[in-house]
Amino acid sequence: MKVGILGSGDVGKRLGDSFVDLGHQVKIGTRDVGKLADWAAKHGRHASAGSFADAAKFGDIIVIATAWTGTQSALEMAGAENMAGKVVIDVTNPLDFSTMPPTLSIGHTDSAGETVQRMLPGSKVVKAFNIVGNPHMYKPKFAEGRPTMFICGNDDSAKKMVTDILTAFGWESIDIGGIEGARLLEPLAMLWITYYFRTNTGNHAFKLLRK
Repeated sequence: MKVGILGSGDVGKRLGDSFVDLGHQVKIGTRDVGKLADWAAKHGRHASAGSFADAAKFGDIIVIATAWTGTQSALEMAGAENMAGKVVIDVTNPLDFSTMPPTLSIGHTDSAGETVQRMLPGSKVVKAFNIVGNPHMYKPKFAEGRPTMFICGNDDSAKKMVTDILTAFGWESIDIGGIEGARLLEPLAMLWITYYFRTNTGNHAFKLLRK
């Protein structure tokens, strides 16, 4: 599978590493291709870098891993037409860093996930990977077992594809419904972030317990 990733920060590179490790081809889209030279070189023919449009055209599946403040411009440069008909995994959280710890700039009556879906009306957007820090996105190892990744989106076949990806990444996944569920998942990410700032460690994840 070809994976196009929009965003060249720690999250984008971590997910890129992970998809390559599973045998996929990855192209990361960025505003500064030069800064990914070392990243692409370490993966050889399995990875490359280009513009946002290059990554959007390349991927059979697209991952949005941009900072929220740059998401709109990244999607505009990528071109909605280049992602039409494709599954788009939205990893973003709408964080406002004007104060610390950060807060949500959108919440409760709207969400980043819904915003992305409106910007990409022809794509199948699935919210995933947003409720954990990037070091644990791939093959998470916790004494209590596999953590839970909650996902949401409007297309069942797209969510099935993302569920299969999450399984390969080492996660249990739970579908909570339509993309409006991002109104719950983004505040859940804030809970993860709040605990991070209180403990100064990112070694935690969520798990749904059943009886």
